[in-house]
Amino acid sequence: MDLTTILLLGLAALLAGCVDAVAGGGGLITVPALLAVGLPPIEALATNKGQSAWGSTSALARFARTPLLERGSAPRAFASGFFGAIGGVLLLRAVPGDALRPLVLILLLAAAVLVVAVRPRPRAGAIRRPTWWTLAVAMGIGAYDGFFGPGTGTLLILAYVILWQQPYDAASANAKVVNCASNWGSLLVFACAGLVHWPIAVIMGAGQLVGGWIGAHLVIRRGQNLVRILAAAISLALAARVAWQVFAR
Repeated sequence: MDLTTILLLGLAALLAGCVDAVAGGGGLITVPALLAVGLPPIEALATNKGQSAWGSTSALARFARTPLLERGSAPRAFASGFFGAIGGVLLLRAVPGDALRPLVLILLLAAAVLVVAVRPRPRAGAIRRPTWWTLAVAMGIGAYDGFFGPGTGTLLILAYVILWQQPYDAASANAKVVNCASNWGSLLVFACAGLVHWPIAVIMGAGQLVGGWIGAHLVIRRGQNLVRILAAAISLALAARVAWQVFAR
């Protein structure tokens, strides 16, 4: 791999880490980049986890220094997302992923509409839900992340906004708990299977560390309007990508 390619992958990872920390959807940037350098799809997904885990960790570390993070529920959400992602990757290795693409298209289009339509309530009005809600959402979306992945961060933000009625900045912070867990859970299985290209993952991981920190900082400084606008744009872009994959065949 030449120096130019290495630099471009690092730049793509930095941008993806920033976008992912704000509104999810960083895989829209990194997965096509990995496919473009010649990795087979399953290895591109595996290597993507090898680099995106660092961006989500960096963003979570930045959010952990603010009151946006719900520390009481975070350990349960992290554990559920971690084990859900492991199950999702195991399922991915057993079932053709193409069968989910039409359903994913519908989910992503619905996500875009909801992001535009839903107006978050003040943080003081956030709803308390039973513990099993947190476990179910984290495990379900974590499994989706392990199995397929596009839009995981955005779907998590929507879950916190709609189900817990959190403002978008708090939802972005709490979504990163599950997203970080699902990245590491997925990576564990992919690494054990020998599917991660570590030299590429390390290069891109450095970019993700910087990008994730910058993105989280932007959320903290700019607030929920930035998250809402970017989440809508990411949802529409992801939907367009999946639609192209479905109907261009």
